[in-house]
Amino acid sequence: MRPIVSLIVILSLAGCAGGYHRAKREMAQPAPRVAAATPAATARPSASATPAPAAKPFATGQIQRACMASDRKARSRELCGCIQAIADQTLSGSDQRLAVSFYGDPHRAQDIRQSDRDNHRRFWTKYREYTDGAERTCR
Repeated sequence: MRPIVSLIVILSLAGCAGGYHRAKREMAQPAPRVAAATPAATARPSASATPAPAAKPFATGQIQRACMASDRKARSRELCGCIQAIADQTLSGSDQRLAVSFYGDPHRAQDIRQSDRDNHRRFWTKYREYTDGAERTCR
């Protein structure tokens, strides 16, 4: 049941703003300078001392396109691109093609999960790593 819930969460997350070139540009920017802490500055907390949230990864590919083409309300460029970036880190090209088929036929995921074939078991182990990573990173 957990894999199905994970799949539904991943498929419903969708959200991506920017794109490959924007993410590449942001990564190329130098890190902001941090002023040396003084006793007065460390004595009281400041709202500006709160670190900015880390940028989510972004990539384009077959999972990102399937995610954007899905009818999920929560889909967005940012989310779908993040999901693709995690897929690129954890799934091979053939594994990604199989995962894309779940968008059109969600029942196929259940069939693969319950299959006795060794290659399906290996895929499902990698797919769980992918969905868990996407949930942690892309939320």
